[in-house]
Parts: sequence; structure tokens; C-alpha cells
Amino acid sequence: MTEKNLHANPSKNRTPRHRAREFALQGMYQWLLGKEDAGAVAAHIKAAHGFDKADAEHFNVLLRGAIKDAPALRASIAPLIDRNIAELSPIEHAILLLGAFELVNHLEIPYRVVINEAVELSKSFGGTDGHKYVNGVLDKLAGKLRPAEVNADKNK
Repeated sequence: MTEKNLHANPSKNRTPRHRAREFALQGMYQWLLGKEDAGAVAAHIKAAHGFDKADAEHFNVLLRGAIKDAPALRASIAPLIDRNIAELSPIEHAILLLGAFELVNHLEIPYRVVINEAVELSKSFGGTDGHKYVNGVLDKLAGKLRPAEVNADKNK
């Protein structure tokens, strides 16, 4: 599986919140591979071209929160995947951590939006079928974390 260039310019015609997720993904990738602390990663990403078009507040909350909560987020993801977390590609790992963080901490964002955003990140930056994997895992996680919302959506 090959991963697309994470240092490419963020997608054009995207919302500031989507751009924040793109930059948070870049930060998570850097954190997973480089083991730098969240502050150093955030500073590096904020200096990137195009960051001024991102929702900086959402970026900060996502990146710092997903890094801080990574052990608990991994524990919630682990039973839903078909391999050890260490065997995930760094892109899928990062996207699943970000998606899980949003599902847990941002109840104001509908679960379908969280999943859709994660799938779009996977399509843009991940391997060929990574988006299908991310979709399946986050869909199961949403059912566990937000059962009332998921059931209400299914009953429409």
C-alpha cells in the first residue's frame, strides 16, 4: 500500500474545518512516525503553506486531543479491527485516531459527518482501499459510542 504525499497542498475548495482535519492528519502522521511532542508537531504544521485557510481552533483541539487521548482511543478501536494496531498503515492509524476522537468529544458533529470526513481523508491520502476499512471501523465505533444517534438515523 502506498500513501499519497502528506505534504502536498491541502485540497482546494475545502471548508476551513476540512482543512483543519487535513493538517491534523499531517500532524498525527508526523507524531506517529517521529514521536515528537504535540507542541513541536503543532508548531511545524502551523508554519505550513495554506494553514491560514484552516480552522486553527479545530486543528488544535483535534491534534492535541487525539495525541493526549491516543491510548484510550486505541483501546476503543482495537476490538473493531482485524489486526494489531501496530500493523495499520500510519495513515489509517492517524485517521482512525482522529475520527474516534471526534466521535467521543464532538457530539455536536453528526457521526455521519465524522465518518465522511475520515473517508475523504483516506481517499485523499491513504492507500487504494483504505477508505473502505476506515469507514467500516468508524461505523462500528459510532454504533458503540453513539447508539441513540445511530439508531435514530437508521429509523428515519
